[in-house]
This record gives sequence, C-alpha cells and structure tokens, in this order.
Amino acid sequence: MDATAPARLRSARIVGGRRLWQLRRAFHDKTRLIAKKLGDNIGATVLVDNRAGAGGNIAHQLVANGPADGSLILLGSIGPLTIAPHMMKVGYDPFKDLAPLSGGVYFPNMLVVNKESGIQNLADFIAAAKKSPGSVTFASTGSGSASHLAGELFAQRIGAEMTHVPYKGGAPAMQDLLANRFTGYLAAPPTALPHVESGKLIPLATTGLTRPAYLPNIPTVAEAGLPGFEALNWYAFVASEKMPAPLLDRWNQEIVKVLKDPEIRDALSRHGLTPHPTTRAELTEFMQKESAKWGAIVRERKISAE
Repeated sequence: MDATAPARLRSARIVGGRRLWQLRRAFHDKTRLIAKKLGDNIGATVLVDNRAGAGGNIAHQLVANGPADGSLILLGSIGPLTIAPHMMKVGYDPFKDLAPLSGGVYFPNMLVVNKESGIQNLADFIAAAKKSPGSVTFASTGSGSASHLAGELFAQRIGAEMTHVPYKGGAPAMQDLLANRFTGYLAAPPTALPHVESGKLIPLATTGLTRPAYLPNIPTVAEAGLPGFEALNWYAFVASEKMPAPLLDRWNQEIVKVLKDPEIRDALSRHGLTPHPTTRAELTEFMQKESAKWGAIVRERKISAE
C-alpha cells in the first residue's frame, strides 16, 4: 500500500445490536441514512447489519473477532463498551480488542414522573427520596442499561436510596409510568416528549450538562441542584483492533465527514440526537473516562446483570 495514498475502503457492514435498534428506532433509520452517505462518498455499498443477543454484546464480540480488511465496523454503545465489562464476563475487551474510529451521537435522559404523582419538580423528587429511603422507585430499560446507571448515579449524588425497577425495553416502562405504577423514569426524550406535551407526564430535568436546543425550558439536573451531574446516552463507531492503522484512519475521516454533513446533522438533530464526530484519540479518552465513571458506580452500588 502506498503510504501517501488513502486506504481503499470496499463494501462494508455497520453492525449494531438489536437493543440499539429497538430502543432508538429513529436512530436506526438515520443509521441507514449514514450508511448510504458513507457508501456514496467511498464509492461502495455500506449495509446496516442488525445482530441480536446479550444487549448488544454479541454484536461487539462479532466485530472484535471480525476481519481486519476494513469491511466490518461497529456502531457501539455506552452499555457494551463501558458498562457491561464491569458487570459480567464478555467475549471482548473494549480497549484491547476494539479500535476507536469516531464518536457517533449522544443525547441526555429526561427524568419524568406521572402527573398524578404529586411531584412537580426535581426538589420534590429528591425530598421524597430522602424522606422515605427506598419508597421512590425508578424504571430503566434493564439492569446495567444507561438509564439504570443514570438512576444509580443520581441516588448516589443525593445520598438516598431509590428502588430500581428494570424493564425489558422502553415501551413497557413507559406504559407503566403512564399508569403511575412507579415514581420516575429516566427516559429518552423522544420517547417521553409526546406524553409531556399531552400533559400526562411532568418533565423534571435532563441529564446532560447543558439544555438540549429542543428542550430549552427544562432544566438540567446540574442546574436543579446537583452541580456537575452528567449521564449521557451515546453511540460510537469502532472496529477490530486488528484492522491496519491506515484503514482505521480512513474510516475516521469518512465517518467524521458524514457526521458533519448538513443533511445528516439536521436529520439527527430533528430526533434529539447530537452528532459527535471525534478523532480516534478523542474517542479513546472519552471511553476511558466513561468506563472509569460507570465502573466505579457498578462497584459502589453493587450492580449485577441479574
């Protein structure tokens, strides 16, 4: 290979776990748009490959053990990349078996409660949790999910115990919140917003450091009383560490180019997804910080995959 020439990318697959598609259907649709734009730019076919199993861990293991020819990349996520390895034995090491390509997107959670709960703001929620430890319940999309860990971080920061109620996905959790069967849910904003707008749910706060542009009137947890609190959902592009550096660098260039494309950026933003193109080194640093943060919460809160 000519060291001065860009590495050649052939037909490729973007692999993702089924939970990713189930939880973020809008992102699934936009991933196909990203794949098409990548294919157009490199002059090859780029397919999206949905792989089921173990909350996305199977897809991550597939790519970790995959070919080194540049034909297989992974749309990884916060859970399998920085949470699951602290909770269970997985068939890959995110920092030894997978090589970073670029950040993908990020978005905050939104803490919402039923309008009949009697809770009007985050101060009310915290007061209720402190008044009767364990009586305040919060739902998540499953043990070890991003929404679960966000709730555990929140409980740690307020110094009060809350009871975790795991669900198998966001739809059943939202259905039970609408029925007022638990106190709060750290939901993806696009999932919660229709019910907020209808008046059935009350939004208390979002979990990023800054307010999303599409939620200008909802305070962040940091603004509402817990300075520095941040618990983002995020997705990032990675590949097998066996892939040669020129191919890794080329994929970085192409992914960053697509995520900065106005059409792609606007399509993602309309669904509350913030594009997050990065260098490979920046993604490594970001993942290391996230892994250290969530690993500490897993150990301190004694969280298991069960």
